[in-house]
Amino acid sequence: MKVTQEQVLDALRFVMDPDLKRDVVSLGFIKDLKIEGGQVYFTLELTTPACPLKEQLKTAAEEAVRRIKGISEVHVEVTSKVSTHRTQVEGEILPGVRNIVAIASGKGGVGKSTVCVSLAVALARTGAKVGLLDTDIYGPSIPIMMGVKEQPEMIEQRLIPISKYGVKLMSIGFLIDEETPLIWRGPMVMKAVEQLLTDVEWGELDYLMIDLPPGTGDVQLTLAQKVPLTGAVIVTTPQDVALLDVVRGISMFKKLNVPILGIIENMSFFQCPHCGEKSDIFSHGGGEAASRKLEVPFLGEVPIDLKTRTGGDTGRPVLIDAPDSNQSKIFMEIAGQMAARISSLKVPSPQWGEG
Repeated sequence: MKVTQEQVLDALRFVMDPDLKRDVVSLGFIKDLKIEGGQVYFTLELTTPACPLKEQLKTAAEEAVRRIKGISEVHVEVTSKVSTHRTQVEGEILPGVRNIVAIASGKGGVGKSTVCVSLAVALARTGAKVGLLDTDIYGPSIPIMMGVKEQPEMIEQRLIPISKYGVKLMSIGFLIDEETPLIWRGPMVMKAVEQLLTDVEWGELDYLMIDLPPGTGDVQLTLAQKVPLTGAVIVTTPQDVALLDVVRGISMFKKLNVPILGIIENMSFFQCPHCGEKSDIFSHGGGEAASRKLEVPFLGEVPIDLKTRTGGDTGRPVLIDAPDSNQSKIFMEIAGQMAARISSLKVPSPQWGEG
C-alpha cells in the first residue's frame, strides 16, 4: 500500500513545538515533502537557527514518520527562517532588520556589555545574521571587547559596519579617539544614537542586538519610542541592590509597551577551577526570584569566569577563544532561550507548501 503525503502530515501533527505550543505542521515548519517508495524526505524549517530544541524536534519528527507502515527510511533536513517579531511602522528606518533586541541593566557594573557581546557571537555561531550596536556614547566598550581598532568605511554617506566574529558592529568608539572624552549634552547624545541607527548600512539581519547604557535615561527612552523593538533583556547580578534596579528597568519597558524577553543573572557564582567548589560571592538566585515575582522569563545564570574576563580585555570573546568551554555552552543555551522567546512572541501564519 502506497504511503501518501496526508499520512505523513497526520503523523507529524503529533510533533509539538514546546515553545510555540503548536504542532510542526500547523506552524508551517514542514517543507519540500517527498515520498519515494518507502523513503520520505522533508525539510524542517524552524523559526531560528538558535532553536535550543532543534535536535529534539528533528528526532521526534523522524520517529513519528517512521511509525507509518511501509516507511523504511526518513530523511530530515533542518533549516531555519527567522521571522519579524516587531511592529512594522510607516517610514521604516531599518527595513532589513527582522528583530531588534535591547540588552539593558538598571545599573552599571553588572557585566551587561560582556553578556551582550557573548549573546551576539553565540547567535552568529548558529548561523544567524547578527548585528551589534553600542549605544553607550560616554563609555563605549564594544571596540575593546571585540578587538576592533579600525574605523568603518563610508559609502554614499552611509557607514558600513565592521564585521568581526560573524557579527556586524557599530559603535561611537569606532569614530572618535579612545582617549578623547565626550562632553555632550542630552540632545547631542540622542542625535548620535539616531545616526548610529539610521546612517548605517545594516543590510539583512535576523537580530540586531543593542547594548544600552546602564539605567533608565534618555537613550533608553528614545530607542523605545523611535525604534520598533522586538523586546528587551535585563542583565543583573544576584545581590539585592542590583535587583531593585531590575524592577525599575522592567517597569520602564512595560510602560513603553516593549516585551520583556527575560532576565539574565550574571556573576551568579564562582566555581573554583581547581577543586570545583562553588562560591556565591554576590549571593545567588536573586535573578530567578525576581523573574518569578515580576512574572517575566528567566533566561539563565552566568557564573564568574576568568576566560570571559580576559576575553573582554583582549578582544577575543570566550565563545571564540574557548568555544567548547562550559562558559561558552552556557551562553549558547541562553542565546537559544532568548531566540525561542522571540519566536514565541508572534506565531507565523500557518503555511505549508511543497516548494
